[in-house]
This record gives sequence, structure tokens and C-alpha cells, in this order.
Amino acid sequence: MSLSNIKLPGFVIADLYRNSLIQPEGYVPQQGAQELAEPEPVRVATHTPQPEPVIEKAMPKPVDTTPYKILGNNKKQITVVVNCPQDVFVPEGDLQFLTKMLDACKLNMADVAIVNHATAAVTIEKVKAQLQPKFLLLFGVEPDVIHLPINFPSFKEQPYADTTYLFTPALSQLNGDTDVAKGLKKKLWECLKRMFL
Repeated sequence: MSLSNIKLPGFVIADLYRNSLIQPEGYVPQQGAQELAEPEPVRVATHTPQPEPVIEKAMPKPVDTTPYKILGNNKKQITVVVNCPQDVFVPEGDLQFLTKMLDACKLNMADVAIVNHATAAVTIEKVKAQLQPKFLLLFGVEPDVIHLPINFPSFKEQPYADTTYLFTPALSQLNGDTDVAKGLKKKLWECLKRMFL
């Protein structure tokens, strides 16, 4: 670095020339004003140290260790996540529909754990710690909502990190007599057969 290419920050230049040598137009010196003394030479450092950037570390969020309230006994480590804001777990009609689907897969309520995302926000870390699911069925709850690091389409079984995931529309959309609901039920049944039969 040569001395002719030194770039000084603005505050250094302002400090160097605080007593300007050039008089502005229209300047009238006051009577009795002392002559300005020549400023002492200022040593210019060839390298101005830059302050280190301050990196604020985000405080880790406190982990909610309150266990999820579940419906079922989780004997076969099958977790069912639903989103039913009006109910503690699942509306009665949707529970009957789910029970029939489980029965067709030779499963029952003792084999699963139903968790309602609407009553306690579900996260994959907490579900894995509490329930250790081998299968996780998401009814009306998108994978990214529970902080899954992967995303996948509905009605597509997705194995990841020792768990097989399945995302489908909400039980209320599947539990109906319309042609659309029947088509959705058929897709769900195909997935459940591949997973459990």
C-alpha cells in the first residue's frame, strides 16, 4: 500500500480540517480575534482498525416439554395428527370414520396416538421425543407446519429418518358421500394398504 492511496474515513478528515484554512465568502473577522494557530501535524495511521461486527446470538427458545394429550395407547407407534379447532381431539363422525379405516388395516385405537394440532401446536421434534412414531399420518396438517425438513405431496408415503409420513386432506374432507370425498377415500385406502397390509 502506498501513501498516496490512503483512504481516510470521514470523521478523520473532519477532525483534520476542523479549523479550516479557507475563509468562506463574506466572512468578516471579529475585532480582537486571535490569529488561528497552525494546527499540529497529525499522524495518519496507515491502517485504521475496523471494529469487529457484533453478532447477536438468538437466545434459544425455551422448549415446551409439556407432553401432548393423546387419544389412544400408541402400541404400534402410529401417530395421527389432526387439526380440529372445535374439538379436544376429533369430531365424533370423523373419529368413527378413522376407526373404520384403522379396522380395515387390522388396527385399532390402542395402536395409535391421535394428537390435535389445534389444541397444542405439534412439532416433529417433540412428537418424535414423546411418541417415537414409526408412522405419522397428517390429516389436514401440512408437513412444514410441524417443522418437517422435507415436503411431499398428499397421498404419497414418504420415508424419512426412521418414520414413514403420509399427508392427506382433513378427515372432514375425506368423511363424506360426495364423489370428491369418495375419490379421496380411495386414494387414502391405497396408501394405507401399502403402509399397513
